[in-house]
Amino acid sequence: GQIKLLEPERAFAFSVQAVDERTIEARFSIASGYYLYREKLKFAVEPATLAGAPVLPPGKVKDDAFFGNVETYRGRLVVRLLLDGAQPGAKVTVTAQSQGCADAGVCYPPQVQSLTVVLPARGGRPGEPVSATPKKAWFD
Repeated sequence: GQIKLLEPERAFAFSVQAVDERTIEARFSIASGYYLYREKLKFAVEPATLAGAPVLPPGKVKDDAFFGNVETYRGRLVVRLLLDGAQPGAKVTVTAQSQGCADAGVCYPPQVQSLTVVLPARGGRPGEPVSATPKKAWFD
């Protein structure tokens, strides 16, 4: 029978949270049976700039049918994005580029997801997490 695959927004659910006026956490919740490639993960913010390259945690090394020896992520991934020169209370759009595969042997095309958060005031409480809402399912 056909393998039922999740659409990429569900297989690799992306969310962001403004932790303080200079820090945004980007999170991926990766469905069981799926993985993301560490080297395919890139983040951008606007209108703010990143204060440095995001520190990606080490992945699990996998001998991958598609890309050879690569580091992959499964489960939950949290990446802190440090902002440079962002104004407290400003809106910041975080764009994540990612690519992942299913253990079933199917690779997804690269994904680009953008989410906008409002930075808290200095010393303010963290903002609410904002998640990407999947579009209407294409596999019913």
